[in-house]
Amino acid sequence: MSLSSREVGCVVITGSTKGIGLALAHAFLDLRCSVVIAGRNAEHLKHALTHLENHFSKEKFIGSCCDVTQIADLQALWEGAIQHFGQVNVWINNAGSCHPTKEFIDLQSDELNAAVSTNILGTMLGSQVALKGMLRQGYGQIFNMEGWGSNGEWSPGMTPYATTKQAVSYFSKALYKETKSTSILTGTLSPGMVATDLLVSSWTNGNVQHWKKMKRLFFFVIDPPEVVCSYLAKQIIQNKKTNRRIAWMTPWKLFLRFLQPYYWRRNPVKGTALERL
Repeated sequence: MSLSSREVGCVVITGSTKGIGLALAHAFLDLRCSVVIAGRNAEHLKHALTHLENHFSKEKFIGSCCDVTQIADLQALWEGAIQHFGQVNVWINNAGSCHPTKEFIDLQSDELNAAVSTNILGTMLGSQVALKGMLRQGYGQIFNMEGWGSNGEWSPGMTPYATTKQAVSYFSKALYKETKSTSILTGTLSPGMVATDLLVSSWTNGNVQHWKKMKRLFFFVIDPPEVVCSYLAKQIIQNKKTNRRIAWMTPWKLFLRFLQPYYWRRNPVKGTALERL
């Protein structure tokens, strides 16, 4: 089941109190969808809701505290969306964690645990809750968030994070195979590298040499969340296929950027802590 401009539905986005998640909420609200945002930090959730209230009608969105590693929180997120909006048309497993970009041997166990539990377990549990609910209502779309490593990419300091994202890629393909005979559509979102707090903190708290080695390439691919998420939201709204991979940064788009002087001159991390590294 796809949504059109005349058939506006409800979108649930985990990890949406800032960064890509909050930008996605903006994009869907711009498209007249109802939106449920979620995050485990109550203070961040409060700030995000206040931010949305300055741009949109309060009737179009709600927020919920949710730790995606806890099945009870995810179930409450689903039930809250159903109670408030009557349906869930799209569920996006966006919540993610990235460790500092250090060598694997130098990372702390809690940093590894956060990345693995949020990125892999959180995606699985969120998909399970959404799938059960959507099978009951008879329709819906589930999208999982790709990231660096989903297609085997590697860069210094990113080994555990990339491992989790390759796991998400495998899981998403397997989920499609389990659901292809149903009415539920599944897929993945590939936003590329987006200038968010998560990106900035992972590199500024990591080995500065890793950033210096990669930043020339990264300057070609990093984009503001508003532009990326506007594209992703429109593609989701128009989607009619299962096993759909919606990618912002394609190889062709990257190739064209190398031919345009603007992308050689621009600084996509201007004004952030990365600019000083």
